Amino acid sequence: MGQSNTRLSPRQRMINLMYIVLTAMLALNVSSDVLDGFVQVEDGLSRTNDNYGQRNAAIYNQLQAFSIQNPEKGTPWFNKASEVRRHSDQIYNLIDSLKTLIVVKADGKDGKVNDIQHRDDLESAAVVMLNPTDRRGEALRHAIDEYSTYITALIGDTVKRKNVAISLSTAPFKRPGISVPQVWEEAKFENQPVVAAITLLTKLQNDVRYAEGEALAHLLANVDAGDVRVNELNALVIPDSRMVMRGGKYSARIVLAAVDTTARPDIFVNGKLLGNNNGLYEFNTSSTGTFDYSGYLEVQHGDGTKTQHPFKSSYVVMEPSATVSATMMNVLYAGINNPISISVPGVPTSEVSASMTNGTLTRNGQDWVARPSAVGKDATITVTANIDGRQQTVNTTTFRVRKLPDPVAFINIPDAGGTTTRYKGGKPISKTALLGANSLDAAIDDDMLNIDFKVLGFETVFFDSMGNAIPEVSSGAQFSQRQKDSFKRLSRGKRFYISRIRAIGPDGIERTLNPVEVIVN
Repeated sequence: MGQSNTRLSPRQRMINLMYIVLTAMLALNVSSDVLDGFVQVEDGLSRTNDNYGQRNAAIYNQLQAFSIQNPEKGTPWFNKASEVRRHSDQIYNLIDSLKTLIVVKADGKDGKVNDIQHRDDLESAAVVMLNPTDRRGEALRHAIDEYSTYITALIGDTVKRKNVAISLSTAPFKRPGISVPQVWEEAKFENQPVVAAITLLTKLQNDVRYAEGEALAHLLANVDAGDVRVNELNALVIPDSRMVMRGGKYSARIVLAAVDTTARPDIFVNGKLLGNNNGLYEFNTSSTGTFDYSGYLEVQHGDGTKTQHPFKSSYVVMEPSATVSATMMNVLYAGINNPISISVPGVPTSEVSASMTNGTLTRNGQDWVARPSAVGKDATITVTANIDGRQQTVNTTTFRVRKLPDPVAFINIPDAGGTTTRYKGGKPISKTALLGANSLDAAIDDDMLNIDFKVLGFETVFFDSMGNAIPEVSSGAQFSQRQKDSFKRLSRGKRFYISRIRAIGPDGIERTLNPVEVIVN
């Protein structure tokens, strides 16, 4: 018998001793009818245990069959059911072994649990369960407590969970006539007839099977609890892109979309909740380029849990554009940088490349620069783009390569502010301004092409009083000293001509320019 930690008065000790003696005297005279009643209860509990076992096995087999049919969905629940069964069988078999030990102690090594000979034995149960060396009763109490904590956590119904916890309770028990509660094992097995102890252990097995069944039933009910219920099915075509280049690949997913119109998921894009419940994501774009976005759908399940389903996508924003070209003007000029605009609708600029014959083609930021080399030979520009992961030729354009137009010769006239004016002749010029000029220049400056040419040489033609022409040859692009001296002798209203002007441009072609008439004011 376990000892209490509470110190009792001598009077209380005497009362307790008298109670023990009285109980022992009554136990010696337990009637056979009472013992037979315990046997009948034991038989009924054993049949109930068999029924519980069959019910539990049926639920377990359902979970096993479902895990075979749908491994991804059913296996986690079947694994939990296997753990429940293993824990339940472990404590059930432990109780079975204690029943056998008690009967063997009472009837000898040939004793049988279902045929107890010494049913009224009051010592065997206490010897087996309360032996301070083995402490089997205490070990059983701890095992039941651990099992109760484990199994109740698997039962979702609060009422059933509470009932299971009560049936498996090992709280101290206060017997009549004893001032302090006894620990569970002492209250159950001290001075108990063998048949009563066996019946109590069978009842405990019954409670274990009941708890196991409730846990298995909850697992079976929750196999589909995390599923999303749907009430509407839609066929959707989701293309990778609605814009496909000739020769490109059109790719789309054709899927069956199932939705629950009564419980829309919450949609988060870039961390912000979408402002509508129909999944429409739209906004006005402000800049061009390729942009990525991501987010997740948060779905509420029937068991109260939530799952997040991530997604990501991207979009391309292009400038509104239209290509207008004159087919008669596909012309490039040799020897200079010709700006070229190349774009492929639906393809980022970084994924576009181009090459050119009869010259070089280089990228300059978002634009290109074509520099043909030979005049009279066509230049072909071929544009390729990376579409669906492979390079495709999307355009081939041929340009005629021409020499640059002839430039216009002019005299740079400086003013008082330090700026210069291009004097191209045909109108009066002051003698002072003319004397301040040093050279003759040439350029194309028609607002489309602004290209300087190098003047190689020229001559000036003056007229004497008899009308005779007096030519003077320059020193390259510079006015010679004789020419400058002639400028000094000019009077108001006189004029001279600059002719035989030779110039060369960036295309390397030398040409003779139109003469310039200079009128002195």
